[in-house]
Amino acid sequence: MRIVIVGAGKLGFQLADFLSKENFDIVLIDHEAAQLEAAKNSLDVLTINANGASPITMEDPDVAGADVLIAVTASDEVNMVCSILAKKHGIAHTVARIRDMQFISEAKDYLKENFDIDLMLNPELITAGEINRILMTPAALNVEDFAHGKVRLFETKVRRKSPYANVPFKNLRLPDGVLAGMIFRDHNMIIPHGDDCLMTHDNAYFIGLPDAIETFSKNFVRRDAKKLERAMVIGAGRTGRALASMLDLQKVHVKVIDIDPERCRLMSQKLTDGIAICGDGTNIDLLLEEGIDSADVVVCLTEDDKLNLMLALLAKHLNAKRTVVRVARNEYVDLMEKVGVDVVVSARLLTAGEVLAFVRRGGVARVSLLEGAKAEAVEVIVQEGAPVAGKKLMDATLPRECLVCAYVRDDTAYIPKGNTVLLPGDRAILFIRTPKSIKVMEYFRGG
Repeated sequence: MRIVIVGAGKLGFQLADFLSKENFDIVLIDHEAAQLEAAKNSLDVLTINANGASPITMEDPDVAGADVLIAVTASDEVNMVCSILAKKHGIAHTVARIRDMQFISEAKDYLKENFDIDLMLNPELITAGEINRILMTPAALNVEDFAHGKVRLFETKVRRKSPYANVPFKNLRLPDGVLAGMIFRDHNMIIPHGDDCLMTHDNAYFIGLPDAIETFSKNFVRRDAKKLERAMVIGAGRTGRALASMLDLQKVHVKVIDIDPERCRLMSQKLTDGIAICGDGTNIDLLLEEGIDSADVVVCLTEDDKLNLMLALLAKHLNAKRTVVRVARNEYVDLMEKVGVDVVVSARLLTAGEVLAFVRRGGVARVSLLEGAKAEAVEVIVQEGAPVAGKKLMDATLPRECLVCAYVRDDTAYIPKGNTVLLPGDRAILFIRTPKSIKVMEYFRGG
């Protein structure tokens, strides 16, 4: 499959990197030659220095015969034009980054119907939704829903005095409807077996029925934790405004700090109970005056990763109970977690997961990249004639780097066992070590 990516900025480069590693034939286009240099030197992709929104570029043989076009330039309007031209030049599927919240909220259906856009990406809205889900689950580092909300993934950090630590899984009594799916320890992915056990500081992934997961997650909440009531958001950009609005609707009192008066004005129009404060988020006196020490969480959402890290550490120093940081560079995730940031969210990884689910097709409905893209949680629809269909899971010879941790049949979710038989049409949720994802997907595709 050939995929054309228009826009070689940070997101475009990241998508080209992921997709080229999955053996897709990638063409990366940008009108600025300097933007293409990094891709030329480090990625196995074809680069074209041209205007991606030009009919002349679309007539290039390397472009016109493509299967998918992904437009992620800095301009929403350019991305729309690219999508229209792509369809007119025989490219069957289009993906466009649309960052304007008004387009997404008021004209999404119109854009799909009249601009031939199959998938619209709004990284800021995706990130805000992810942070909101995490904040609403007190012990979570990550929360993901699959199969239209029938299955939930819950990631947490194993604390020193956890009753689940140092107990072999064969002796661990997990509630009905909950499965221990994966452990990340010292950057290594472990699919747990009977003799394995959770250890202090592990990142543990559980998956199961939403109600069972919600009840089970309370076992990992600190005794002094309480319901989220007060949040401080530093940065009133698109992500900050979207998140603050979500929290405000859930009756969380939000204080949003940004140095830009126009952003604060836009923010104030969206809040009913919260307030927008025009000021410097690095000003200690301002943070103390606005009660950072009484905030249940401080969320750092400026456009600068290093500034977000500094703000989170400053918040911890001023006794903030919990910190959340949004990063652009994936390599910063491990660093931030090591120095004490509670939750780190990568906007690029979240967006890349949406694109991977779209371009893989073959029944793939959802992809969530975990642990800096070292592992994946994938929702896949079992196809007629697939190697795994009609066999007991214990006999399906799936790679060891894969675990089928839940499936949905006739709108009912189940936790599988060794003698479970998957049928065509079932939605299976898998944990996979990322380098093995291509091999694993073949087991669920039709002949």
